[in-house]
Amino acid sequence: MNNTIKALLGAGFAVAVALYANSIIGQASHGGFLVLAALFGAYMAMNIGANDVANNVGPAVGAGALTIGGAVIIASIFEAMGALIAGGDVVGTIKEGIISPNAFGDDPMVFVYAMSAALLAAALWLNLATWLKSPVSTTHSIVGGVMGAGIAAGGFAIVSWDTMGQIVASWVISPILGGLIAAIFLYIIKSQILYKADRIGAAKKVVPILVAVMSAAFITYLTLKGFKHIWGSLTEMLSFLPQTKKPTFSVALTFGLIGGAVTFLIVKPRVAKKIAGMDDSREGINLLFTIPLVFAAALLSFAHGANDVANAVGPLAAVNDALTSLKVSEKASIPLWVMVTGGIGISIGLALFGPRLIRTVGSEITELDQMRAFSIMMAAAITVVIASQLGLPVSSTHIAVGAVFGVGFLREWLDSKSMSEKQQKLKEETEKHHQIKAELAAYSGDDYKQKVELMEAEKKQKKKVKAIKRALRENYVKRGMVKRIIAAWIITVPAAAALSAIIFYVIKGLAS
Repeated sequence: MNNTIKALLGAGFAVAVALYANSIIGQASHGGFLVLAALFGAYMAMNIGANDVANNVGPAVGAGALTIGGAVIIASIFEAMGALIAGGDVVGTIKEGIISPNAFGDDPMVFVYAMSAALLAAALWLNLATWLKSPVSTTHSIVGGVMGAGIAAGGFAIVSWDTMGQIVASWVISPILGGLIAAIFLYIIKSQILYKADRIGAAKKVVPILVAVMSAAFITYLTLKGFKHIWGSLTEMLSFLPQTKKPTFSVALTFGLIGGAVTFLIVKPRVAKKIAGMDDSREGINLLFTIPLVFAAALLSFAHGANDVANAVGPLAAVNDALTSLKVSEKASIPLWVMVTGGIGISIGLALFGPRLIRTVGSEITELDQMRAFSIMMAAAITVVIASQLGLPVSSTHIAVGAVFGVGFLREWLDSKSMSEKQQKLKEETEKHHQIKAELAAYSGDDYKQKVELMEAEKKQKKKVKAIKRALRENYVKRGMVKRIIAAWIITVPAAAALSAIIFYVIKGLAS
C-alpha cells in the first residue's frame, strides 16, 4: 500500500469522526468547534498509533518473535481493547495540571481554542517525529501543546513550573532506569545461561523463573496502570477487592505475585518438555523466550491503550464538555464516541503508519534477539512499577527506548575484550598485507602465474583487513540514531508548545 492510499484512508477516518460530531452537536452555539476538535482528535489518535505503539511491539519484531503484520494485528486489537474497556469515563481536562484553569477566566471559548490548538500541535509534532523515525513521548507532546496554548491565552505565570520541572527530569530518569534494568536482566540471562557449560540444564532452571518474574511484573503493571480508570467499577462488581478509588501498590503487587507463582507452575514443565533433545546453541535458547514476548507485546499494548488514550481524547472530551456546559471544568466525562475515536484511531494509525517506527525500535538502534527483547520488555514493565511507587516522573516511550540503548551498550561492554583481540588481529593482518605488497612490488621474474598468485593474495589480504576495520568501526548501538532520538526528546515540549501558541492565535483570530 503506497503512502497516498494510506494518507487517504487516514483522512477518511478523521472526516468520518468530524461528520459524526457534526451530526450530534446540532445547531448548538459554536458547534463547529466540536467538529474541528473531533478532526484534530482523530488525527492525534492516529499519530499516537503511528509513533508510540512501536515501543510495545518493536522489540518483539526486531527479535523475530513476531512479524510486522502479526505485531500490527495484536497491538491494534489490544490497544483498542485497553482504550474501550479500561480507558475510563472521566478525564482531567488540563493534562498533568500544568496550567491553571483560571488562565481562561470565565470564557469557555478561549479554553476551546486552547485545547483544539494543543491537539493539532501535538499531532503535527508526532507526525513529524514519525517521519524522522524518532520515537517520542506522546504525553510530552500534548503537555507541550497545552502549555503553549495556555501561555498564549494567559501568559507565562499560569504555568506550573514545578510540574514542568518534573517532566524535564523524566527525560533523564526514564531512559537511565529503563536502560539499567534491561541491562541487568540481559546480564542475568548471559551469566546464568549462556556462559554456563551446561546451557540446557541452566535454561531449565532459570527460564521458568524469568518468565514468572515477567508475569508478576506485567500483572502488577497492568493493575496499576491498565485498571486504574475502572477500579471503582471493578470493586462494585467484586466486593472482596479493597474499596479504594484506584488500585494500591500492595494490591497490585499481591496480584502480581499470585500470577507469577501460577505462571511458574505452568511454564516449568513446558520448558522441560521443550528443551528435551534441544541443542544448547544460542538459537535454541532464544526460542524459549518467543511466546513470553508475544504475551508481553499484547499486555503492553492493552496497558498503553488504557493509559495513553487520554492523550488523544482528553482535550477532545474537554472541548465537548466546555461547549455543552459553557464552563471550564477540571474533570470532564468521556462520551462513548470520543473513546471509540481514540481507541480505533490508535489502531488505524498503527496499521497504516506504525511499521516505520516498529522497524526503528526493533532493528535500527541495535541488533535484537529474543533474549535481548525479553530484557527490554521486562524493563518496560518493572521501571513503571518502581517509578510509580517512588513517585518518580517517567515516560513509557523513554523507558522502552532507553532499555534498547541499555541492551546495546551492555553488549559493547561485555565484548570489549574481543574488541582488543580484533585490534591485535588487525595489526597482524595489516603486517601480512604490507609484506605481500612488498613481495609483489619487488617481483621481477617472468613467471606470469606466480605474479597473478601474488596479486590475488594481495587482493584477498586487503579485503580481510577491510573486514576487520569495518568490524572495529561498527558499534553495537548506532550513535547517530541515539543522538537523533535524544534531540527529539529534548525539543518535544518546546516544539509542541511553539506550534500550539501559533495555532491558538490563528484559531482565535479566525473566530473573532
